[in-house]
Amino acid sequence: MKVSFGTFLRSQFAKQPPVLKADLAGKTVIVLGANTGLGFEASKHFGSMNPGRLILACRSQSKGEAALKKLKTATGYTKAELWLIDLSDFESVKRFADKFERDGGRLDILVENAALSTPKFQPTRDGWESSLYVNDLATPLLAFLLLPAMIKTAERYSVIPRIVVVASETHYWVTLDKKVLQSRNILKTMGSSEYCTKDTMANRYPLTKMINIFFVRAFNDRLPVSTPLVIDAVNPGLCKTELMRDVKGFMAMIFGALMNVLAFTAEEGSRQLVYGAIAHPDKPDGLRGQYLSACRIFEVSDFILSPEGVKAQDRIWNELVEILGDFDSRVLAIVHQYLTRSKV
Repeated sequence: MKVSFGTFLRSQFAKQPPVLKADLAGKTVIVLGANTGLGFEASKHFGSMNPGRLILACRSQSKGEAALKKLKTATGYTKAELWLIDLSDFESVKRFADKFERDGGRLDILVENAALSTPKFQPTRDGWESSLYVNDLATPLLAFLLLPAMIKTAERYSVIPRIVVVASETHYWVTLDKKVLQSRNILKTMGSSEYCTKDTMANRYPLTKMINIFFVRAFNDRLPVSTPLVIDAVNPGLCKTELMRDVKGFMAMIFGALMNVLAFTAEEGSRQLVYGAIAHPDKPDGLRGQYLSACRIFEVSDFILSPEGVKAQDRIWNELVEILGDFDSRVLAIVHQYLTRSKV
């Protein structure tokens, strides 16, 4: 599928469907990046559905505490919890997952919303380009480490948990270049300072969102059909959030003008996150591995579906598992136990 700029413009002016509602009594929801923007608005929606537990996963203690107060005021929900996580640090992700494992609770919905967009190369402490690390390494790491808890929840409570990964329609406008495809390791090449020039960083955010979709599709390909779990990718559209806060100068003026004219509110965009988490409760399997936008299933980009894209998806999955397995061997064990179905 191709999406032109004209199609994008029309989608931004389209009226958004109302937010879905469900009874989440007794269920546990985790929302990443929950202190602001899409994550906070989604948390407000979930809070209004009275979940047994609602965990706001945030990087900042002070901003997270402020979000808790605002959520309570807006919804009357008093049981929200603040858990700290820094997706620019694998160790922080591991501590978060370990804490949840010790907690021993159920996990019904994991919304992986936190994302980073940077206009230039900014290395993590491990030397990776930051937005690739946050969006495409740390985000899957948390999904892997929490997967056993979600499977146990499914078995114990006879429910179908969901992992929602926030993607973007911008993935339609990018492909992996030949230098990356011909390299020995796609992710390590894309994450290196040598590759991350000013020109390549111009498309970095949409490329990380394309890799999010690769992850969702590869995960679902390997998830046995008998496993009661749904993973999907959602597109919130262009929204007024803090995502582009690091963009400065002339480009900031351009983005600001686009936001004023075209952007949805963060609340409108958050409806897509909620949709991915609770839509079609009677037939959730129809959402497995799907890309969702405007509360509907859409075909992904032509590149993702092409033989070249399918090959890249498998390579990236294998590289991802190796990279994350080197950090925490549990990833290898989890993939072996739960994600071993051969592709069909």
